Amino acid sequence: MKTVSRFKRPARRTQWIVAGAAAVALVTSMGVAQALTLHAESITRPESVQVFPGDSVGAKATNSYCLMCHSAGMVLNQPLLKEDAWLGEVSKMRNAFKAPIPEDQVPIIAKYLYSIHGSKKGADTGAGS
Repeated sequence: MKTVSRFKRPARRTQWIVAGAAAVALVTSMGVAQALTLHAESITRPESVQVFPGDSVGAKATNSYCLMCHSAGMVLNQPLLKEDAWLGEVSKMRNAFKAPIPEDQVPIIAKYLYSIHGSKKGADTGAGS
């Protein structure tokens, strides 16, 4: 019967720590760490006068909340989605990306987007981003 030392694993861990420290020392000695300088940038986004068509509650909500971040053209160039997929997209904007869309407006916006740019037939095309 072969006896295995229980001290072999810590030696491997030590090797990884030494290798990591050597890599950090190499990068620092090459000047890479000192060359990184962060500074603020300013960008000018293209302006768009295009709005979502109509005077319905859905059009007003979509123009109020979606145009804060997206152009109408960008949204209307997404794949045609079924209503539940639009609901998922608008919910994602609110929940994951923290868009200031009131919860009660999410289904209104999704229904409106489906009415003007929805997949009325066939399989759901999934989420476009």
